[in-house]
Amino acid sequence: MRYPDGSPAPAGTVMTVDFTLDGTRFTALNGGPQFRFTEAISFVVRAETQDDIDRLWDALTDGGEPSRCGWLTDRYGLSWQIVPPALIEMLGDPDPARASRVNQAMLSMGKLDHAALRAAYDG
Repeated sequence: MRYPDGSPAPAGTVMTVDFTLDGTRFTALNGGPQFRFTEAISFVVRAETQDDIDRLWDALTDGGEPSRCGWLTDRYGLSWQIVPPALIEMLGDPDPARASRVNQAMLSMGKLDHAALRAAYDG
């Protein structure tokens, strides 16, 4: 969809774009250059295996910037979190010692290492 005459953006400028990521439909709004991406908005991608984590991390950091704890910023400035679903389960473990070990391991990582997180969980 494009901005019509009389809009806050020049007529014909892209206003919205619909796209699908992994079966989920999204609509992106072009609000103009005054609205920048921040880490307050990010996509969480559940990566089942280390191969999935590695593949997604490598693709999204190409031209972007790695961060901490599974976060990265892609070449467009959009923030992503590449997370194995097991991490959420481990952090939510009722045993506070296990959850704490996993949290400490995660805090020391950029790209998440599934095996190292599991080792921290297992003690």
